[in-house]
Amino acid sequence: MPLLPSRVKFRKQQKGQHTGLTKGGQFVEFGDFGMQALERGRITAQQIEAARVAINRQFNRKGKVWIKIFPRKPISKKPAETRMGKGKGAPDHWVDVVRPGRVLFEVGNVSREDAQRALLRAAAKLPIKTRFVERVERV
Repeated sequence: MPLLPSRVKFRKQQKGQHTGLTKGGQFVEFGDFGMQALERGRITAQQIEAARVAINRQFNRKGKVWIKIFPRKPISKKPAETRMGKGKGAPDHWVDVVRPGRVLFEVGNVSREDAQRALLRAAAKLPIKTRFVERVERV
């Protein structure tokens, strides 16, 4: 079952702005290690799920994973070989707009090497560049 909102106020959205840095979620808050976005882009629900599966397979039933992003934006698409006009297409899939600095995944209760290996494998499933970050105590 892919990630998608249970209900939304409007079925279709406009493209919106992708500029700037992330407004929040730039620190590792729950786990010990995390994966931080270095580029801006759209991450689909299928890509989030593929990364989650890659992390869990690497951990082999140990450790804990937090997904810090959620696909809340519908992307519409018109059918193939359709003439221009006749309105906007139906919602096709869901994405989350990610800006640089956003922590995408967090992991805990595992060693640094295991976390690095798992997050590197998950990063291969995503369309943006990421980096491995550790938790820092903030005052």
